[in-house]
Amino acid sequence: MDRRTFFKKGFGASVTIGAYFATGKYSELFADQPHSYDLVAIKGGNPDIMFDKGIEAFGGMKEFIKKGQKVVVKPNIGWDVVPERAGNTHPKLISRIIKHCIDAGAKEVYVVDHTCDEWQRCYKNSGIEKAVKEAGGKIVPGNSESYYQTVSIPNGKSLKTAKEHEVILGADVFINVPILKSHSGTTLTIAMKNLMGNVWDRKYWHRNDLHQCIADFATYRKPHLNIVDAYYVMKTNGPRGVSVEDVVSMKSQLISTDIVAVDAAAAKLFGMKPEDIDHIQIAADMKIGRKDLDKLKINRITV
Repeated sequence: MDRRTFFKKGFGASVTIGAYFATGKYSELFADQPHSYDLVAIKGGNPDIMFDKGIEAFGGMKEFIKKGQKVVVKPNIGWDVVPERAGNTHPKLISRIIKHCIDAGAKEVYVVDHTCDEWQRCYKNSGIEKAVKEAGGKIVPGNSESYYQTVSIPNGKSLKTAKEHEVILGADVFINVPILKSHSGTTLTIAMKNLMGNVWDRKYWHRNDLHQCIADFATYRKPHLNIVDAYYVMKTNGPRGVSVEDVVSMKSQLISTDIVAVDAAAAKLFGMKPEDIDHIQIAADMKIGRKDLDKLKINRITV
């Protein structure tokens, strides 16, 4: 089956589902689910083990996934580099997330990114393609404009429309899994910035107030769960990096349903103030989420 046929068969209702997402009503699917914590911070273990502990603190993946649902996991797979270079989300974390999704009853788990380097090499050399397949998930390409559908961003200021990948539009549950690292254009790239891998035309964002566009898109697409990989962290020369000399081992992970809170926490972990990252401050001002970490209920776990 060619890739285009795959998408037509698997996501024929994408436009309808996309309209549902655009209303904001998709969040009602999970409105009755209590969460004990606003954010869980884990340190000291391997990516997979830290996630086991972190998702347990939220009551397990069944708090987010119902039996038979389609799940999309969105890592950063943008770069043709190995995991130790910290350009992409760690494959062990993606594998463990997929396992938890399947154990929770997910019918299908898809993994996708619109890469910067050549997509097949990114998927392979990041280790994510192998990890996904071994865990029982399905890899989806993002390299053709034909995979993307136009959506409206009604609350956007600079970004009013975008073309989003149809596999994400067709998902019942959307899980955002960025890696924390430096970025030449936005200082840091974390959860909100990772959503640029959902869309086709990123050049528009760069030409029209990048930080505002990042915040604008977060008004439309709020993931059900954000999981920040900070096992290896690229401290300089991001987003691609130059060598392993750019990388430090933090052995940390952050999990939250609030995309602004998890970015604020990740910024502090990196050693920066959240308000010094423009799109975090803009998103907080737009009330997309909360950056006031001292007012949040945070569970800190050491493995």
